[in-house]
Amino acid sequence: MDFEGIKGLSYVPGFLTGQSADEVCRALDAGDWDTTLKRRVQHFGYRYDYRARTVPDDARLGPLPDWLGDLARRLVEDGHFGALPDQVIANEYLPGQGISAHVDCEPCFGGVIASLSLLSACEMVFRHRGNEARRSVALEPGSLLVMQGAARYEWTHEIPARASDIVDGVKRMRGRRASLTFRTVVLS
Repeated sequence: MDFEGIKGLSYVPGFLTGQSADEVCRALDAGDWDTTLKRRVQHFGYRYDYRARTVPDDARLGPLPDWLGDLARRLVEDGHFGALPDQVIANEYLPGQGISAHVDCEPCFGGVIASLSLLSACEMVFRHRGNEARRSVALEPGSLLVMQGAARYEWTHEIPARASDIVDGVKRMRGRRASLTFRTVVLS
């Protein structure tokens, strides 16, 4: 796995499309969105504490709902995870919203992070933690981005807060975007 010169990064276009993607979006919108952050989020499996940057001992919410469990099993069947991921964060991004550069909590989550993009495209920027290297990836609706190894631990990733992106020299306006980030909780 080596996508855009980043070891351990893989990109799967069209992982979820059409009616399947629509059903996932309807299931998300039928749920309760948390509005305490600048963007809306939903937690499944375990709640992540953004302030403490940890998964607290009392964070267990229960098993993933069936519609997410089906996607988690597919991630294992397709070889992206060795065991079922048990935690999912859904993020909603409106045009102009993003997420700052970060590496998903190292002591909290296992070695594989997978993010499914829905509804609208956006650019994700990767920066190497040890040098000045920078890479950009256009995340298309229905695509799956998988980070492990160097991509998981040596590169930060972010979505710049803006209303449009330049992809292949063309300005693309952003619409409402949702993402599902699949992870495995590491309990202490």
